[in-house]
Amino acid sequence: MKRLCFTLLCLMVFACPLFAADWPQWRGVNRDAVWTESGIVEKFPDDGLKVLWKADISSGYSGPVLSDGLVYVSDRIDKPVVSERVLCFNATTGDEVWSHTYPCKYEIGYPAGPRASLVIENNRAYSLGAMGDMLCFDAKSGDVLWHKSLKDIFNIKMPIWGIVASPLIYGDLIITQIGGRNGACVVGLNKQTGKAKWRAISDKASYSAPIIIKQAGKDVLVCWTGSRIVGLNPLNGKTYWDCFYGESKMAMNIATPVKSGDYIFVSAFYEGAMLIKVDNKELTAKKVWRRKGKSERITDSLHCCNSTPLIIGDYIYGVDSHGELRCLDLATGERIWTDLTAVPKARWSNIHMVKNRDKVWMFNERGELIISELSEKGFKEISRTKIIKPTKKQLSQRGGVCWTHPAFANKNIYIRNDEQLICLSLAAK
Repeated sequence: MKRLCFTLLCLMVFACPLFAADWPQWRGVNRDAVWTESGIVEKFPDDGLKVLWKADISSGYSGPVLSDGLVYVSDRIDKPVVSERVLCFNATTGDEVWSHTYPCKYEIGYPAGPRASLVIENNRAYSLGAMGDMLCFDAKSGDVLWHKSLKDIFNIKMPIWGIVASPLIYGDLIITQIGGRNGACVVGLNKQTGKAKWRAISDKASYSAPIIIKQAGKDVLVCWTGSRIVGLNPLNGKTYWDCFYGESKMAMNIATPVKSGDYIFVSAFYEGAMLIKVDNKELTAKKVWRRKGKSERITDSLHCCNSTPLIIGDYIYGVDSHGELRCLDLATGERIWTDLTAVPKARWSNIHMVKNRDKVWMFNERGELIISELSEKGFKEISRTKIIKPTKKQLSQRGGVCWTHPAFANKNIYIRNDEQLICLSLAAK
């Protein structure tokens, strides 16, 4: 009997393709920028990484996501009419599997294309466009299961740079921050139908994606709005706790909240950094420290723009407003060191960081991939290689940029600019 069970188990395992290394949403499986694959390169070859395939796409900021052997991305095209597209490619070959186009007139700044990464779950792909179009697709065929204009449904007061926060799946809901009027800054929709289930908060919207944390034995939805960090019941949007962050004319809160232990950290371009502590016995939270510089140039602690920091042990690592990689003491926010080599020193200069065991992989806006170690002693660069060229639609300054977050899966890296989606191998030889 034991032999029979083992045989059946083997047949079940090997009869189905395994895609354990998926990257199905913003910042990976758990939205924490952790990548767990092994068998990857420890140092880049002198002649660069091997390009497995390239696919032509158009402009946009949304990073690729992967699930079950398929890679998804969204972009914007100008002809024959201004439209947004959602595209699906074979993750192994780069062949296009399906695409869907819908008219979308932009009324926002930086009109390069959609911002939010798709989220893939249970053979469904959910996209959110820059003007609030949310669509649900059959992930394999591309059939549209529903399409909702959140701008119209929730009377959105459109943020100057559009809708940015990547949606989050929780149970039967898909949740996102959109800035709707009448208490609809954050909304929960039925993921099967797109019907609104709840709305919460009257704050101005930010561009920050929500996360789920465990607190006092419950799941808590953490959202960073234009003025507060709030903990909500993800089932109905009711507020458990809130911590005032600060009002800003531009509300340039972009980074995703980062949790480590009992702490949640946020940082923004104009208003600086804040650390809060959540109580693990009660559904409460309180400010630990709040630090802000005199201006976007004269900064204290950390003023992040597009990139989300990391917390490793007792230290915070992030990129400041003008491209300075910094290390902070978690307990106080005091700056430990600053490095100017990881990313060029320039306004809004960007880098994305992903943890893989004891290494931090960085992708900077010049299209460079860096393997590094971060500690309170400094930034240690192990290896660096160019993997994609910057393009000018995302930002026309400094010869263009690549601000898109890459996806790490299948021992590959998937990255896009305004012209191509590229897959490169990271497998060790």
